[in-house]
This record gives sequence, C-alpha cells and structure tokens, in this order.
Amino acid sequence: MGRKRMEEQWWKGELAADIHQTLRTKELKLPTYKAHSPQIGMRRYFIDLLTVLSNRFNLCPTARHLAIYLLDLFMDRYDITAKQLHIVSFACLLLASKFEEKEDKVPKLDQLNSLVYMCNVNVVLNKKDLLRMEMLLLENFNWNLCLPTPAHYIDYYLYGSTGENDLHNGWPITSLTKIKGFLEKYAYYFLDFSLQDHTFLRFRPSLIAAACVCASRICMQISPAWTAQLELLTCYSWEHLAQCIEMMLIYYENDIKAASYIKKQVAIQHQEEETAVNLSCQATTQVLFQQSSYHQLAQHSAVLSQFQSPVQDLCSAYRDSLQAHRPSSLLAGSANSQAALQASPWPTAQALPIQTPIAVQVALGAEPRHCISTAYGCSYFSGHDSYAAGCFDG
Repeated sequence: MGRKRMEEQWWKGELAADIHQTLRTKELKLPTYKAHSPQIGMRRYFIDLLTVLSNRFNLCPTARHLAIYLLDLFMDRYDITAKQLHIVSFACLLLASKFEEKEDKVPKLDQLNSLVYMCNVNVVLNKKDLLRMEMLLLENFNWNLCLPTPAHYIDYYLYGSTGENDLHNGWPITSLTKIKGFLEKYAYYFLDFSLQDHTFLRFRPSLIAAACVCASRICMQISPAWTAQLELLTCYSWEHLAQCIEMMLIYYENDIKAASYIKKQVAIQHQEEETAVNLSCQATTQVLFQQSSYHQLAQHSAVLSQFQSPVQDLCSAYRDSLQAHRPSSLLAGSANSQAALQASPWPTAQALPIQTPIAVQVALGAEPRHCISTAYGCSYFSGHDSYAAGCFDG
C-alpha cells in the first residue's frame, strides 16, 4: 500500500498541499546564483547536451531540471575547463536521475558512452572518474539534493489551472479536458524556455512555474489571465508574476518570428525548385516535340541551282585533266565514253586548269539523310582526301 502511494502523482493526492508547502519552505534556503562563471558562454551548449541525453533516456522533467540546476551552481563556484565540464555535466545528470527516477531508469555507463559518442563529444567516460566527480558534487552541496526546481511545481499548478468560470475567446469552455491538455503543452514549452536563459535563476522556482501557467493562459486567450483560485493556490498575485511573464512572452514572440521566417524561406525554396522543374520539363517537351526545321528538297531547288554549276565545273575540269594525261590510243577508244558524257544532263563547262590540290566544301540545304563518308585517292590529289557524299534519291 505504501509503495503504491509513493508511485502516485503527488499533486493529485491528499498530501499535495503539504508537499507543496514543504517545497516552498526548502526553496527559501536555495543557494544564491551570481552568474560569475568564466564559462557562462558555454552554458547553452551543455544545457542542450543534457536535454538531448535526458530525452534519449526518457527521464522525467524534474530530473533534467535538477541536473541543469546542479551544473549551474557548480559552474558558478569554480573555474572548470571544457573537458572537465563534460564530466561534471554527466555526473550531474546521473545524480539527478538517481535522486528523481527509479533505479531501472538510471542511465548505465555503456549507454551513456554510446550516446555521448553519437553527440560528437570527444570524451570517454569511465566508472572511476564519474564516481569521483559524483562524490565531489555531493560534498559541494553538503549531500543535499532536495533542491526544488520549477519542474517540481508545474504539475501541481496545472492541476488547478482551469475552472468552470473561465472563458475561451470570450465564450464558455465546453471541454475542460481538451483545454487543460493544450494548456499543459504551453506550460512545458515555457518551462523549457526558462532553462535557456540564466537570468530566470533570479526568480524563485515556484514563481517561474506559476508564470508558465499564466503565460500559457494568455497565449490561449483564456480569461481572466490570472484567477483568484490560482492566486490562492500559488500564493502569487499578478504583480508578483508580471516581470517574469513579460520575459517569457518576449521569448515566445521571438520564437514565433523565427519560426515564421524559417517557414517562409522553406516555402520560397520549394517554389524555386518547382519552377526549375517546370522549366526543365517545358524545355524537354520542346526538344522532343518541336517541328523539323528541314523542308523538302523540291522547296530548295533555287538554292541547289546555285551550287550545281560549281560542282559541274569541277567534275568537267577533273575529267579533262585526266584525258589530257592519257595516251592518244586510249583517247581514240573513248569516243563512246565522250559521247555519253556529252549526252549528260549537266550543262557544258570549260576545263579549268588545276595546278594545286584543292579542297571543296559543299553546303546543301536539304532534307537530312544518312551520308556515307567516301574516300578518293589518286596521284593527282596530294594525300588521301575524304568528304561526305550525300545519298540523294536519283
């Protein structure tokens, strides 16, 4: 029966008010935080590291907040190197989890080393160093780890955070359970904000928890923002909470602006990518489906006629030059060949004396067809010259 009662949520039990009063008494004896640490610029990094590790091990919020609070107090009193700060932060996490969690949820050394490696931390932990650091921390805090944090109060205040007379956007609340669920998410959101800035440590932990509830009601537009019931429950009036609430709402507005800016940049990037993809698809479609720029050969008869005469002259000159070098007996026997050539449809052209090797490039605007690269070799042309002969229908 006693074990079952210990595992119950204390803020719902009969001793909730007594436990709350005990926590409020203990917070009056908390050490004063002076923010004198030479490594205070590294505080945000170690808070993020402890947050990641505690989330990986599924530790409760009170264990995470206690570990960070132990680290803040220890850094405020000593000048510690970066490598030693890693060991100190891990030892604070182990002590806080041993104090707040059950034994089976306390991180093991091999698991801790694995997660530290995944977080790109160049530190290898061993049992001897961790035990020595835990002893140093316990002696520094006089073996007293019962140090209240805002996480110890938040659930007690959330349990009475809404009432039947509350209004949501000026209308009665139809579902208190749903509203309380959203309110809890907002409250833990502001609770995590309080860890990021060390200036919140000048407020009492109970006041920070109460300000988280009030800021959540303001963001959800629940009126009134602070009721007499909550004032009686927390022992804080609106005047006590105003400064802390203002700091939280400033952080909230900055976070909203940063999130909106990131969302806008992502939308612009997606739009640019879609535009690039559409332009690429249009270009591909035009290449694949554009009409041919070539026309029928009959449509370019006027253009071809400009090139026929030089080609005919070249062929006639080449023929006459070969006949000039042949013996007379061969010339006599080639009458039939000459008659056939004279009957050719090509117009008669005078022989052109060719003294040096020439290269002729003929451009024909015609319908594209496959061409055969033909090589001609003779003693008259120097070397071995080749040109592409078009395959046209005869």
